[in-house]
Amino acid sequence: MTTAFEQVVFAGGGNRCWWQAGFWDVVAPAIDLRPRVIAGVSAGAATACMLYANDSRWTMDYYRDALKHNRRNAYWGNLLRRANDPANPHAARVFPHAAIYRKALTDILGGARFDKLKADAPEIRILFARLPRGLGPHAALAVGIVAYNLEKYWRRSLHPTFGQRLGFAPEVARLQDCDDIDDLVSLITASSCTPPFTPIEHRGGRPTLDGGMVDNVPVSAVEVGPTTLVLLTRRYPGRAEIFSHQGRLYVQPSQKVAVSAWDYTDPPAMQATYDQGRRDGERFADAYRRGALAIPVGRSSMVG
Repeated sequence: MTTAFEQVVFAGGGNRCWWQAGFWDVVAPAIDLRPRVIAGVSAGAATACMLYANDSRWTMDYYRDALKHNRRNAYWGNLLRRANDPANPHAARVFPHAAIYRKALTDILGGARFDKLKADAPEIRILFARLPRGLGPHAALAVGIVAYNLEKYWRRSLHPTFGQRLGFAPEVARLQDCDDIDDLVSLITASSCTPPFTPIEHRGGRPTLDGGMVDNVPVSAVEVGPTTLVLLTRRYPGRAEIFSHQGRLYVQPSQKVAVSAWDYTDPPAMQATYDQGRRDGERFADAYRRGALAIPVGRSSMVG
């Protein structure tokens, strides 16, 4: 059986992207899912790369070990320590996420795994955001977060538009153009850049922010027309678990996942989120094999 999907889009969502990993690990072999192009943003981009460079179970074990001594998501006592040690501001961060995330990307995707990733993966496009003109990183972040949350909680938009209206510009770079693991880690962290959890990342000498400031579901990074599967990471009220929109097929978690995006204290919730992705993937693969999915080709239609 040849897969129907030429393109796959990985939404962002921090730890919620463990759902995508579980879904993929079941669905990809079941339906021979071999896309020509993958687009991802933030942790969705990291997940897409991991799936071609490594193994989800190995990666889960890695995070269990990496997080076993991390008891909090914020160490407020370090705020004073940093203030009292201007010569070494990185020695004691308030938020542990950036150091853990960057090291994890290097360990999970680096070395021989980086060579395997570039050799085996389809074209992987990673979205990040450039700042509005006239705004510094912190002002842009404040504006972007307000716009993001207005659309998330008020308009409940599948694809937000406020960010681009405010001047955030999308930029896409390819895994295949990264020279080495350091370049790839810089690209993924640029796409994931969400202060205060992570510091501002620079690409080409210019600051970046999380690509979710433009669109946390980066369908703009793939072509219009080819059959496209979009993997979400959170629930969108009023939509079915599997639905079509503007000629693409979307899948969302069957229920709210167990882990929150930036919780670095709860590996069991990460495992539960991965396991839910597998269960949701099993239902999807069964429906696909039975021909029960109305896969859209250039037009929108709802499926159950």
